[in-house]
Amino acid sequence: MENTHDKAAAPGDRPHSVEAHLIYGQMDDPLWDYSHHLLPPMSSSATFRLDSAQRGAQGFMEFAHTTDEVQVRSKAPIYIYDRLGEPNKDMLEQNLAYAEGGDVAVTFASGMAAIAGVLGMLTGSGSEVVAHKVLYGCTYSLLTNWYPRLKIGVKFVDFSNPAEVAAAITKNTRVLYMESPVNPTMRLVDLQAIAKIAREANVGRAQEDRVYTVVDSTFASPFCQRPISHGIDFVVHSLTKAIGGFGTDIGGVVIGPRWSHDMLMLYRKDFGGVLSSKAAWPVLVVGLPSLAVRMRQMQTTAQQVAEFLEQRPEIERVLYPGLPSFPQAELARRQMVDFDGAFAPGSMVYFVMKGASAHDALTRAERFINHIARSAYCITLAVSLGNIRTLIEHPGSMTHSAIPADEQVGKGLDPGGIRLAPGLEKPADIIRDLAASLDAMA
Repeated sequence: MENTHDKAAAPGDRPHSVEAHLIYGQMDDPLWDYSHHLLPPMSSSATFRLDSAQRGAQGFMEFAHTTDEVQVRSKAPIYIYDRLGEPNKDMLEQNLAYAEGGDVAVTFASGMAAIAGVLGMLTGSGSEVVAHKVLYGCTYSLLTNWYPRLKIGVKFVDFSNPAEVAAAITKNTRVLYMESPVNPTMRLVDLQAIAKIAREANVGRAQEDRVYTVVDSTFASPFCQRPISHGIDFVVHSLTKAIGGFGTDIGGVVIGPRWSHDMLMLYRKDFGGVLSSKAAWPVLVVGLPSLAVRMRQMQTTAQQVAEFLEQRPEIERVLYPGLPSFPQAELARRQMVDFDGAFAPGSMVYFVMKGASAHDALTRAERFINHIARSAYCITLAVSLGNIRTLIEHPGSMTHSAIPADEQVGKGLDPGGIRLAPGLEKPADIIRDLAASLDAMA
């Protein structure tokens, strides 16, 4: 009998585009017979009926085994309980693995649950994580508030400097963790260079002592960047963002090598961070299938908005990979490409307000943000990104507030920095609202 997980990343041998496969998936999916449905139905059962005790025993034996003892699997999974698996999650995971070019994917209840899951699988007491110096606030909190209690060491270094990363690796290092683009500064990490450092560090190491690379690629989405193709081991996403696309459901995913599947499933089962079927369904049938068309529009808008902001005298600098002024323009063009190989700079824009001092820049950023919140029609003051609505936020006081203020400056987070996530509105409408609030700064 075949192991259905062995084909998770292969929707078939049909000569169609990636976009087509993300819409249709495997039409002859072994997980569930829905051949008479236009769309997969929503699974809404927390538990599943078993025909016999023997079938239940077989289902538990097949679930996330950690040895080679299970040689025979049923043609389709034996579903037992939602926390162990159900059709919507399994089909979504197949399509997510395919989109990223990974062997397998395991979904979680949130992006943070996915990050905790992959790091929890790869680390243990006495081990160490080397992380980029700028991370999403909750990831920073996980590594600084909770990992010391688990006796897991954490070092923060500048991943823009590969030599600094290589020098930080010790015999206890198990993970090189980064975001690219970095939230919120849009700084890119050269993924091929970091993967090369990990390969060199693993020469002569036992399997259990290996160093693995993990990238949070949420800002890019699979449409703009696929880190596994650059030699990275694991990719994590918040499904709440661009992949989900509509801001209705929270979720996360880890995509990686085949060997990791069962351990990630066990971690998810035991720690309980399970994506519900009702949250998996909209990502499966609405979010992921529409990702390409949404991202194309959003990055076209982001380009025009970034060009507008760059011309405004109130703005100190604008960071967007599509701008000629972007400091890492060459790396962006090499690393951020869509499914057809075209440059895909993404949909996120970071800009910094001018100020006579850091405090003045902060004050002006807050005034600008508050004016947007009160007066803008097409821009909403809210966290998150990749939504069909344009969202704006001030990272220093919102998404990255877990990082102490003095550390923010040291890590390159400007007090006047603002994160903008364009949605599906017309660029002219977004620019009109931005211009009105910038004019009000005079």
